[in-house]
Amino acid sequence: MSTLTYANRDLASDAPATQAPRKSFWRRLGDSFVASQQRRAEREIARYLANRGDLLNDETEREIMRRLVGNGRRSV
Repeated sequence: MSTLTYANRDLASDAPATQAPRKSFWRRLGDSFVASQQRRAEREIARYLANRGDLLNDETEREIMRRLVGNGRRSV
């Protein structure tokens, strides 16, 4: 015959799971703004690549970054 012992960590806890603290209004507003800008950038990149024939190289990456950053200077 054998004896089984359990440590406290092995037993299910009776305490309810703690919830993460709710984000503030300003944090949620900021997060939604960042997510919106991310979606806009992804749409713009997809549109640009669709017009270029999905060719991704260094020149294309530089042009995408120039467009997203909004630098008014154009290289010749």
